[in-house]
Amino acid sequence: MIVFHVNGTEQRVDVSPDTPLLWVLREKLGLTGSKFGCGEGLCGACTVHIDGKPQRSCITPVKDVQGKRVMTIEGIPDTDPVKQAWLAQEVSQCGYCQPGQIMSAVALLKKKSKPTDADIDSAMSGNLCRCGTYGRIRRAIHAAAGKGGMKP
Repeated sequence: MIVFHVNGTEQRVDVSPDTPLLWVLREKLGLTGSKFGCGEGLCGACTVHIDGKPQRSCITPVKDVQGKRVMTIEGIPDTDPVKQAWLAQEVSQCGYCQPGQIMSAVALLKKKSKPTDADIDSAMSGNLCRCGTYGRIRRAIHAAAGKGGMKP
């Protein structure tokens, strides 16, 4: 039995310790916001926070979160400045990668409240968007950080 907290709630799962966290979240806990993209930790679609740090859940064995706190996109309130900026900037196109993008952006702003373009590029470099919404993502992060750029 593996015990950890997800979005503030203790969870107990009886799965193989090597099961990827992503599959536990999606299949056992019904939290389908985190997406399967590449299965190799390269695209960022599966990004969650583990003890406050962004991690790729597709390559994280569930045994590695024993006793830890996991936050998924479902745990980020709709009133969060990042989610609000994402909507205002109309960032999403197909939307598939956006939960991971948002999780990385939230982590960045917790670490650095007024990021530069270089900070954003560095923090978001591991998150791929096949639709190419990178400019809107950057504007949304600046907007969430209070740097303006919101649409009228």
